[in-house]
Amino acid sequence: MSRQTTQKIAFALVTLAAIAVVLPIVLVVVYIVAQGIEAISWEFITDFPRSGMREGGILPAVIGTVVLTFGTAIGAIPLGVGAAIYLAEYARDNWLTRAIRLAIINLAGIPSVVYGLFGLGMFVLFLKFGTSIVAGSLTLGLMTLPVVISTAEEAILAVPQSFRVVSISLGGTRWQTVRQVVLPQSLPGIITGIILGLERAAGETAPILFTAAAFYLPRLPSSIFDQTMALPYHLYVISTQVPGMPLSIQYGTALVLLVLVLSLEVVATTIRSYFRRRRQW
Repeated sequence: MSRQTTQKIAFALVTLAAIAVVLPIVLVVVYIVAQGIEAISWEFITDFPRSGMREGGILPAVIGTVVLTFGTAIGAIPLGVGAAIYLAEYARDNWLTRAIRLAIINLAGIPSVVYGLFGLGMFVLFLKFGTSIVAGSLTLGLMTLPVVISTAEEAILAVPQSFRVVSISLGGTRWQTVRQVVLPQSLPGIITGIILGLERAAGETAPILFTAAAFYLPRLPSSIFDQTMALPYHLYVISTQVPGMPLSIQYGTALVLLVLVLSLEVVATTIRSYFRRRRQW
């Protein structure tokens, strides 16, 4: 078999693999849109639920999801990026840092329900935050940390070492080098990790089930110590716990959640593209 024939076969197999991955996702999205578009209206987005959630809208769930995602970002981004900077730029390569990196990788694979149980024990019961936005945000932040740390560290390590050498040779301190040279060049990768973590947090049900979510709350929370509705848990409730719930409302809720997550991705892609154009390597 000639090399060109082998190359064509390999290209065909890779193309088929890509189609096999992308096609089911496209079909799922198209099916959700087709089933849920009937329920989408201004009232559905901006009204409060009524009649056992069979009528009205999903405004408290939308606001709750946005608030929890924002709280997750506040809890996870500074700590995660700071830990990544320390591991990549300051920590020595010894058994302790290798053990820390291994622990971070293992934490990324822990099921979300375990984080939910930990959040229940630590934030809800031990710290007495109760079932609240702050407890849910902290739990989701812990769940997001491993992804943020791992991707941010890889992005920082990907910056060429010559950038650091030139900065230090010109009289810059290590922190000035990190802040003014390394971080701006690694921002596209760091933003990618942050958005991946936040997208996962926005779609999780188990952690907020134990720490933050309310079954039915026809009002907006007034404090971070209040319970809140959230789209993932609301979708679970109306799909399994409310008899006679129209399918269009279920799929409409799923469609809103999908649009919210995709909006995060669009914003991240725009920001990442902007910083990638300014990157010098």
